[in-house]
Amino acid sequence: MKDKVCLITGATSGIGKEVAIALAKLDSTIIFTSRNQQKGEMVRNEIITLSNNEKVDFIICDLSSFNSIKEFCETFRKNYNRLDFLVNCAGTSGFKRRLSMDGIENTFAVNHLAPFLLTNLLSDIIKSSAPARIITVSADMHKYGTIDFNDLEKKSSYSILKSYSQSKLANILFTKQLSHILKDTKVTANCLLPGQAITNLIKDGNPAFYLLLRFVKSLNLKRLSIERAAQTPVYLATSPDVENITGECFKKKKIIKTSKESYNMDIAKRLWEVSTEYVKEYLK
Repeated sequence: MKDKVCLITGATSGIGKEVAIALAKLDSTIIFTSRNQQKGEMVRNEIITLSNNEKVDFIICDLSSFNSIKEFCETFRKNYNRLDFLVNCAGTSGFKRRLSMDGIENTFAVNHLAPFLLTNLLSDIIKSSAPARIITVSADMHKYGTIDFNDLEKKSSYSILKSYSQSKLANILFTKQLSHILKDTKVTANCLLPGQAITNLIKDGNPAFYLLLRFVKSLNLKRLSIERAAQTPVYLATSPDVENITGECFKKKKIIKTSKESYNMDIAKRLWEVSTEYVKEYLK
């Protein structure tokens, strides 16, 4: 992993942060996204301290803003000429329906459209760095999801379950269509289900959730749980065993069977086309 360049979204906390620490310990160059300068500097210093690796950087990016994602990619290109591993780890959810900076339902925007846009904007530099790997974090909740092309943003019937499970199903379908597009490039695209780790995923709503989260933190179980959840994305980034595997979903370092809809390539292709329409102004 020495001399490899790794870009990780969502690495200021949770699973993404653990992945960043693990890859930094292997002497990789780590770049991560942060919405906040102060938080980014704090996390950067923590990763450096824990890994004894100075090659850690962050670039400001708000994944709920297409313009911010495009600016991030432009800054990345100015500073780096290769990208060996892209880990799309950032995610969000909410009990209440919220809109992104672009006026799109926030869970769909951050969990699906953000990695879709970021990956496409950096696809040429990833391909020129081949062999390279793209890894996207989905979730077990995908099995409750369906892609509702008539109401992708849940305008008529929002619920945390519907919005989140749809976005996680979208991650798998995105991976399968991406692997098809990249089939002759020596760039692999896989996704994973990290398990039910306790993270800062839910940003608003139920006070009982925060009481539970505080209790788990008090038992010092949070970090252990997230460390376990980070093992599979680290495996997908580093293991020679998956060097030629693409278009698959992993859990506990093994290929698993996902929901029936996640194998429907007609839906995957249509979702790609619809997603392109959402972000087309930023792909120019």
